[in-house]
Parts: sequence; C-alpha cells; structure tokens
Amino acid sequence: MHKKENATGFENLPRHIAIIMDGNGRWASKRLLPRTMGHREGMKAIKRVVEACIEIKVQALTLYAFSTENWRRPKSEVSYLMDLLIEFLNRELQELHENNIKINVWGDYYSLPPKCVKEIERAIELTRNNQAMAFNLAINYGSRPEIVRGVKSWGRDLLEGRVNIDDLDEDLFSKYLYTHDLPDPDLLIRTAGEFRLSNFLLWQVAYTELWITDVSWPEFTREHLLQAISDYAKRDRRFGGLNNSKQEGKNVKSKNI
Repeated sequence: MHKKENATGFENLPRHIAIIMDGNGRWASKRLLPRTMGHREGMKAIKRVVEACIEIKVQALTLYAFSTENWRRPKSEVSYLMDLLIEFLNRELQELHENNIKINVWGDYYSLPPKCVKEIERAIELTRNNQAMAFNLAINYGSRPEIVRGVKSWGRDLLEGRVNIDDLDEDLFSKYLYTHDLPDPDLLIRTAGEFRLSNFLLWQVAYTELWITDVSWPEFTREHLLQAISDYAKRDRRFGGLNNSKQEGKNVKSKNI
C-alpha cells in the first residue's frame, strides 16, 4: 500500500478517495424540511470533507455530484441543484485555488444550463495548473456513458492510424477515461446505508475498498472521513493474490513437504 506521512498519523493513506454522497433528501424529510434544504446542508459537508482531504494530503478526491439519472427528479429540485453548484463554485473557488487545488469536472457538463457551464469552465481554467490535490466533480456523469465515450475515442484513434488494435489492453483503454491521469480510487465511501455503485466509476473501482455508512451525507463529518481512512488502513489489499505472510507460509510449507 501507499505510504505517506500525513496529519492523521496513519501510515497508509488512500491516494484517491471517491464518495457517493447519498441521503440529502431523506435527511431533510426526517426533519420535515424541503428536500432542497438537505442539498444545502450537503454542500456544507462537501466543504468539510474537502478541507480534511487538503489537510491530510490526499492526492485526489472525487465526488458524485449529479448523475445522468438525476434528471428524472422534479424539475424544481434539478434547478435548485444547478443553482447550488454555481453558488458553491462562486463561494469556494478562490479558496480552493489558493490551496493549490485543481478542479476537474467529469461528465457531459456541456448539457447543463449555460450559466453552469460558464462557472465550471472558469473553475477548470483558473485551477488548471494547481498540483496539491485533484478535486473531481462528477456532474451529469454516468460510468457506462464514460466507457462508451472511451470506446468511441479509441475507435477514432484506430481509424486514423494512431493506435494498433493489437496494442489495446486495460492500461491503454484506461487512458481514454476521465481518470487517465490519476490512480484508481483506493477507497469508495457511500453514505446513507446504500449498497450499490449507482453507475459510478465502474471500470475504476474493480479493486477499490468499499466503506458504507448509515450516516446521511449532510451529517458526514471530518471524523467520519478519518474513521473510513482508519478502517481502510487496516485492510489487506491483495488484488487477487496473497499477502506476504500467507505467501511466506505457503513457501515454508512447500519446503517441508
């Protein structure tokens, strides 16, 4: 596992943390509040988590902000989410830039309202050369469309002679995905007790460690993030193989036969 000194005291930090932020509406409903208030509280949780990741020097943080399926929600709720995105960027962009954070937006954000596209492109351009952490927002994102997009891009390169069909392997195809310049997520957090991936980074999370909590996203704190990282640090990531101690034991046993 990746070893890195950090403010948490953990020896093994996930390089890339991905989060499915769930439970905003349910949080609001339990309090007899409009669902929109849950999304607003969720925005505060985003700020808490980003600040914590900056502090502990995580290499990349990816948040599932708006899926391609979220368009099925009431128009008033979708409109509120678009306005909230603009508000978040207007409020936080300068501080993110001052902290040397690079903002990436994954998904078909060009299909969003023009005012959103304008703010997104302003954020991307301003932070383009920052290097402390990649802050990735998956907006109008779906993993299946991302994979289809990658196949089309590779197909164009094949037709134009830039690649050879026999050279295609997992590493090469990964270069056609949004995560082409980042490690795959080491840790995927999902809030509100849901046990599904919801069309999020399906290719990239093949060996990602999952951490599920019943805590809804508006209630998610720095302490919850640190607990997830602590649990991750204790796990034995074998990627289909054996850990060193088991492998050594197997070798010793073989010698005694």
